[in-house]
Amino acid sequence: MKPAPSLQRRYLALWLPYLSTERIERLERASGRAPDKAPLVVVGRRENALRLVATGPMARKAGLLPGLAFADARARVPLMRVEKEDEAADAILIGNLVRWCDRYTPVIAQDPPNGLMLEISGSTHLFGGEKPLMDDAITRLARMGLTAFATIAGTTRAARALGRFRATGTIAPPGAERDHVASLPVEALEADEKVSLALRRAGLKTIADLASRPRKPLAARFGEDLTLRLAEVLGEIDRPLVPHRPPPVFSAECRFADPIGLADDIDGALSGLAHELCEGLSRLDRGGRAFEVTFFRADGAVRQIEVLSGQPLRAPKTLLRLISMRLDALPDPLDPGFGFDMIRIAVLDDDAASAVQPGLDGDNGHERSVIDLIDRLAARFGSDAVNRFVAKGSHLPERAALAVPALGAQTGSWPEMGTKPPRPLFLLSPAEPIEAMAAEVPDGPPKRFRWRGVLYDTLYVEGPERIAPEWWRAAKDVKSRDYFRVEDGEGHRFWLFRYGLYGHEREPVRWFMHGLFP
Repeated sequence: MKPAPSLQRRYLALWLPYLSTERIERLERASGRAPDKAPLVVVGRRENALRLVATGPMARKAGLLPGLAFADARARVPLMRVEKEDEAADAILIGNLVRWCDRYTPVIAQDPPNGLMLEISGSTHLFGGEKPLMDDAITRLARMGLTAFATIAGTTRAARALGRFRATGTIAPPGAERDHVASLPVEALEADEKVSLALRRAGLKTIADLASRPRKPLAARFGEDLTLRLAEVLGEIDRPLVPHRPPPVFSAECRFADPIGLADDIDGALSGLAHELCEGLSRLDRGGRAFEVTFFRADGAVRQIEVLSGQPLRAPKTLLRLISMRLDALPDPLDPGFGFDMIRIAVLDDDAASAVQPGLDGDNGHERSVIDLIDRLAARFGSDAVNRFVAKGSHLPERAALAVPALGAQTGSWPEMGTKPPRPLFLLSPAEPIEAMAAEVPDGPPKRFRWRGVLYDTLYVEGPERIAPEWWRAAKDVKSRDYFRVEDGEGHRFWLFRYGLYGHEREPVRWFMHGLFP
């Protein structure tokens, strides 16, 4: 189990300045195209003009920087390679990198443009310290064809400023952010351009110049936002990171020095993780309702599957069975590629789980068996394919129940019927008309009726149960219903209703078959 993060937060900022151009080059290498040595630029429309929105390393050496007008860039370097901006593809790549960074910490957020922010307070010990973790991230991204600038500091603003305005690899020890950011230009505060220009005109060119000035005069002249940014960069204020999703409640992970790809090795790793995770849950009398299994491939690809349970689960064998069934049901089978270098099982949702007292014959009860069946069906066919009915506030039979996913529904019981007459479990949708013969007027059921071409004689009768229409709903159903439970001589039991009242309706009163009793 992962230990609780320390009180002193630490952040790793990853900046990928060539994200767009390197994404294009990765696609070219994957398709087998020969590399082009011409400077690569990405063009998009900004302020009703074509401008460079991204440039590669060679293009920047030639003086082609983002923001330059396309016409000016073409005049400077006529032989450059030009690609059209694809914001959707860049967003997909950033999203994939967020999931990939989950190998380092679950607390991750995007840091636009082209950046990621990771809170690594509680995970550095898994890599031997902050520098090995940072070096591992840079090396792995480089293998994937992505250039990353990485820095570590005690606040998000300080880590971002160091990464984008200073050399990569900088680590500001806890409480030493002021010394490391002192030489940065005022542009590192990323305030409004007019504010940055006004600061330079006032002779305040570096963070150190601002840090030596009283804050109140700065706030009065340049705004409170500037002093807030300054405090964050200096490490005085830490604005907590808002992760892209809530961190898991519990997790267990296994890292491999040599990537694994054999089915037996994967099963063995999952078995060990399931036992470790369930032991931790048992110690706290908790159980998992939603599990996520993440497979990290050596080439950077990440595959995740979700396993849901209708009850708080902490039995390793049951969890492994559900994971196995979920893997077998995948439309796209799990591909280890060059092998998995890390596997993790996380609990996304948990609940209190008391000990189950089995009977003398070892049976845990009928209800437990039904829940286990629901879990297996959901793992095999998907959670949306298995539904259960929950009570809904309506007197009309066709609206009194609602089908919802079985694993997401509350397990509470249906409301007590009290003195209400029983209703059939099987309803016809919609109710089918019947031909009533010799009905007792005004309030009696038919002595004989025809349904689906078959004639039935009524022998026993219970009712009526009158249900008024829901006047607050704009619907065509505006007449009262009188329901009867009838039985014929052969033991068939039906649920009939009369639509309308004799002597009160302009249209003829009609009879319908709405349900069947077992």
